[in-house]
Order: sequence, then C-alpha cells, then structure tokens
Amino acid sequence: MNSYLVRRVLQAIPLLFVISVILFILMNSIGDPLAIVMNVPRRPSGEQLLQAQRRLGLDQPIYVQYVYWLIGNDWTYVDMDGDGTTDEQMRGTRRGILRGDLGTSMITRQPVAVRIGERLSNTLILMIPSYLLILIVSFTLGVIAALRQYSFLDNALTTVAFIFYSMPIFLIALAMIMIFAVAFRNWGLPALPIAGIGRPGEARTIANLLPYMVMPVLSLTLVSSAAYIRYVRASVLDVIHQDYVRTARSKGLPERRVLTRHVLRNAALPLVTLVGLDIPFLLGGAIVTESIFAWPGMGMLFIESLERSDYPVLMGMLMLLAVFVVLAQIVTDLLYHVVDPRVRLK
Repeated sequence: MNSYLVRRVLQAIPLLFVISVILFILMNSIGDPLAIVMNVPRRPSGEQLLQAQRRLGLDQPIYVQYVYWLIGNDWTYVDMDGDGTTDEQMRGTRRGILRGDLGTSMITRQPVAVRIGERLSNTLILMIPSYLLILIVSFTLGVIAALRQYSFLDNALTTVAFIFYSMPIFLIALAMIMIFAVAFRNWGLPALPIAGIGRPGEARTIANLLPYMVMPVLSLTLVSSAAYIRYVRASVLDVIHQDYVRTARSKGLPERRVLTRHVLRNAALPLVTLVGLDIPFLLGGAIVTESIFAWPGMGMLFIESLERSDYPVLMGMLMLLAVFVVLAQIVTDLLYHVVDPRVRLK
C-alpha cells in the first residue's frame, strides 16, 4: 500500500501542474487587473499605470507571470492614489504558491489565504450537515425502495425523487422562503430568518446558527437526495439479484445478515465513488444557495471575486479545490480496498 500511495502522489504532481497552467491562462483572460487596481478618484497618469504594471508583474510575458505566481518574486506597493499613506509603500517578497503563499487579493489587499479561511468555515458549517443528511436520507430511502421494488412505496419514492431532481435549486430555495418565512409569519408561527448567518455581534453558537441553517440545508438536501436515492436504489437492485446473494439465502442465513453483509456492503462500492467525487466540492460551497440566502461562504466569495476580476482569489480557490479532488480520489481508492478486500492496490 505504501508504494501505491507514493506512486499516486507522484502522479498527482504533474497533474496539478497542468491544472495550474490551464487555470492561470484562463484567469488572466477574464478581465483587466489594472481596471480593478487603478480604481482611484482621479484619472491615473501614465507613470502610475507603469508602476502598477510592474507591481503586479503585468509588464512580463505570461509565462514569467506564471513563474512569479509559482515560486514568488519581489513586489512593491506604491502610492498610486497620491494620499501619501505609507502602507502602500511597503516592500517585501511574495514567496509563491509552492511555499504556501497564495497571493494577495486585488480588492481587499488581504492575503488570499485569509480571505479563503474566513469563508471556508462558513461553508463547512452549511455543507457538512447538508451532506450528512443527504447520505442518511438517500441511503435509507434508496434501500427501502429497492427492497420493496414496484410497490406503492417504491413508486411514491421514485415519483417524489424525480420531482425534486427535475426542480432547479433556486426554485426550491424560494419555496423554502415562501413557506418558512412568509407563510409561517402569516400563520402566526415563528418565522425563520431569510438571509445571513447571524445578527451582528451575536455569538456563533449552534442555537444561534440553527434558524439560519434550516432553509439552505433543507434546500440542498432535497435536491441532492433525489439523485442519490435513485443511484442507491439501482445499486442495491443490481446486487440483490446476484448469485452469491441467492446462495446466501439458500443456506438459510437470516435476511438481516444477508442484507448487511452481502447486499449493502457490495452496493456501497459505487456509492463510495460518487461520494469521493462530491466531497471535495463541499469546499467550493453551493453558489446558488449561498447567493439566495446571502450565506457568506466560498460560493459567495467565488461570485464576488469573479465579478470583480480578483483572479488571485479565484486561483487560490480553484487550486485548493483541485488539490482536494486529487486527494479525494486517492482516499476513494483506499476505501475500495477497505470495503471490498478483493480490490487490490497495485
């Protein structure tokens, strides 16, 4: 197993290098960084534009800019707006992404790692409970539907799953607002807050966060569970008709043991792949859901950075996501071996 891990890690290095090159080229084509940086009250002079280009490294060819982003370079903050502040005249060295420096936001002048760290915790608060609920609901209902194939319950679950799967997430989110915020208030019931993550200055406790989490968590659970239920049902049906399951039953094994040891364990293999592909994207947040409920997570940060062409933040987010996708695939392969020892890691 150790040799397998070493080989997979070595394979991931050139893969991440290629991904970083593609992302860097795409990010440098989405907008003009100078239009963001030179957003000053009066029209900048030609010298100020040249200074800004040198500071950002935009006076260099794109492959040199990539090397600067990768391994670092000397940078200089200059007084572009003429207010004489010393914080814009600091000198230092950007270490590069290979040494843990993701760069500096063009909008807030904060380190990219700080910007991502502020939003990542909010995203995990929302996405982890949502994904746990998705797995519990979809696996339970998917197994029940498969064990009662073509029954009324199976048909009802299939119909409901198709309905929610075909509905866009923004429609479900708006329905949540109409029910839990508007209708509840009209009915004299405690209404849930529509947007945000808490009141200003309020301590971030479970009791304070829960009212703000109900609607976005329910929206994500309903949409994603609909797809997972169908996937789990199909996987269990494929396993339950295999010869080894019929053999186990013919030996007189209890149905519960047949289900737990033979059916569910083998049916979980395709689900492991699906979960392994989805889990890294928890870090990216739910863009539509976070936008509707004004949840200040990674999805909102991505939209804000894209609208304002803050490509250092975009590059940091996308590279972080790429690293976690690669790591998740390695972990998924290891879980294959744990769930089914017949799977060999070579």
